[in-house]
Amino acid sequence: MSLDKLKTIINGCREGDHKYQKMLYDTYRAFGLKTVFRYIYTYEDALEITNDGFVKFFLQIDKFKCENDVDLERFLMGWLKRIMINTSIDLLRKKMLLPEIGGMAEEIWDMKERSASPEQMVIYKDLILLIKKLPPPYRIVFNMHVIDGYTHTEIAENLKIPVGTSKSNLLRARALMQNYLQQNEKLAACSI
Repeated sequence: MSLDKLKTIINGCREGDHKYQKMLYDTYRAFGLKTVFRYIYTYEDALEITNDGFVKFFLQIDKFKCENDVDLERFLMGWLKRIMINTSIDLLRKKMLLPEIGGMAEEIWDMKERSASPEQMVIYKDLILLIKKLPPPYRIVFNMHVIDGYTHTEIAENLKIPVGTSKSNLLRARALMQNYLQQNEKLAACSI
């Protein structure tokens, strides 16, 4: 998308124009849904959280600022990502971090993101399926720290847990992920 078109869409969203809100939603829906899916694994909940995230996004768009036009899309996606993560965490907190059962509809993986190559999408999907196996507290900390780049202090503040618990959960999540990867390698070696 061109910079001028993106600026027009953002300005239209600031004015509350539903046409521009729909354009922004359609453009970044896959990105939002995939971000949410790292935290929420039932399709219905992930879709609801994504929609709630966009509502929050549109209600707060006047707070969005980017001084450098070159970085506009990157900043916009970063801001949207943070809203989607926080909205996901709110639901998990409400559900008291209960494990979720279910999966994402296959067509979600087919939704295209402009920046991802087919090989990256396969690796991403495999990684998400492994992360899904983690217990919820480990999964959340792993996602926030390793994938989304939060510090342990930020994680502790967001989840209302001690910093030490965040570090411990990450250590355990990494150990489990290594175990899962070793199991996958053994299965792959057996099938050859």
